[in-house]
Amino acid sequence: MIVLSSESDLRGCYDQPSDLVQKKILPRLDKHAKAFIALSPFVVLATHGPDGADASPRGDAPGFVQVIDDATLLLPDRRGNNLIDSLRNVAQSADVGLLFLVPGINESLRVNGRAEIVTDAAVLAPLAAQGKMPASALKIAVREVFFHCGKAMIRSGLWRPESRVPRDAFPTLGRVIADQVGGLDADAADANLEESYRTRLY
Repeated sequence: MIVLSSESDLRGCYDQPSDLVQKKILPRLDKHAKAFIALSPFVVLATHGPDGADASPRGDAPGFVQVIDDATLLLPDRRGNNLIDSLRNVAQSADVGLLFLVPGINESLRVNGRAEIVTDAAVLAPLAAQGKMPASALKIAVREVFFHCGKAMIRSGLWRPESRVPRDAFPTLGRVIADQVGGLDADAADANLEESYRTRLY
């Protein structure tokens, strides 16, 4: 097995990026990036810390990630599993990556920067949803912004209706957890999850 361990090794397998590709990487949010974020109900947050890298899904109503100015975003931390993996990582290393998706649009938006965890009530209040403020938010100082072409979405067919997988093609999360953790009842686990989706979403 050949293992590539340097950029020069990689360039032996890949062409140089075009001038256009390099020029589209911006240091700030422009009007198109802001408009895309306002349409986006879903973002993947990438962090890294002492235990390695982590990617976490974040979602809410379109525009739930707030644009403060050309160089600053606020990402609310809604209720989850309380593992706080991403937050623990940010506390150790501020570098983050964001991948914004908009259903039906094949292109995505990538934003990289440095984050800090904020809990000020005045900052969190505008991020409230369903009458509840998040416990914290990430204030992200933007370092680079660029749109990613739609090849991955086109290849995957992610937004095509015919790509939807029937729900019975994969076990429920309650069944998965029951199989992974001994002594659990799958039906009870599913009932608890459904109840949490109904009453503990925020």
